[in-house]
Amino acid sequence: MVVGGAASAGQSGAGQQSGVAPAIELRQVWLGWHDRIALRDVSGHFTQGSLTALVGPNGAGKSTLLKSLEGRLSPLRGQVCIRPDLARSLVCLPQSAELDLSFPISTFDLVALGAWHHLGAWRGMDAAGLESVETALEAVGLAGFGRQPVDTLSGGQLQRALFARLMLRDAQVILLDEPFAAVDRATTDDLLALLHAWHGQGRTIVAVLHDLDMVRQHFPEALLLGGQVVDWGPTDRVLSPANLHLARHLCVGGMA
Repeated sequence: MVVGGAASAGQSGAGQQSGVAPAIELRQVWLGWHDRIALRDVSGHFTQGSLTALVGPNGAGKSTLLKSLEGRLSPLRGQVCIRPDLARSLVCLPQSAELDLSFPISTFDLVALGAWHHLGAWRGMDAAGLESVETALEAVGLAGFGRQPVDTLSGGQLQRALFARLMLRDAQVILLDEPFAAVDRATTDDLLALLHAWHGQGRTIVAVLHDLDMVRQHFPEALLLGGQVVDWGPTDRVLSPANLHLARHLCVGGMA
């Protein structure tokens, strides 16, 4: 799948893990709205099976880029190319603030929504499907919570349920926008373990994060933004003091 028009002239992009096929490639991508440019001239690729943290100061364009990878925002210039066999196997978990929890639904049904991609809106779940929901709830530490309304869950419990829903999607490309914001340490540790398990299965994961210590410890690849690509590649190199200083200089505000 290709999103966007002809690529513009601009800088060459970063590449990761030579010899490994790219899952998503960005070709001189410019993103924004009308007269506001949020990201300019981004080129590079996320290799298949990579685990990448998307980092940068506030206003660096992290969530904007994630929306473009998901297909919710078309480039002003350039192209976002998703490998055809992965285009229908991509899922995004937005920030919790974007979720509408006013509709009355149980935790079980919230997780079961992950299967709609396979079942369609009108086909019921069979016994195996119902069991898969229970298995996913147990895997994220929510065994016995299926009947509980989602609006009564704590922040950590809700995030666990949303990760269980991702399990039902069985996606090969997983995009996460601040998945550990306002989540307790125990939940964070459990969900990081789940991310590592998905990474071990060869899935491609891109996560917007602010905790640089977490990124250094758990994410082998990083993309540092400051309205443009500051660096993209191995985390130890990308998160150098010089790069972080440059990213702050390029953006208004500091690293959160």
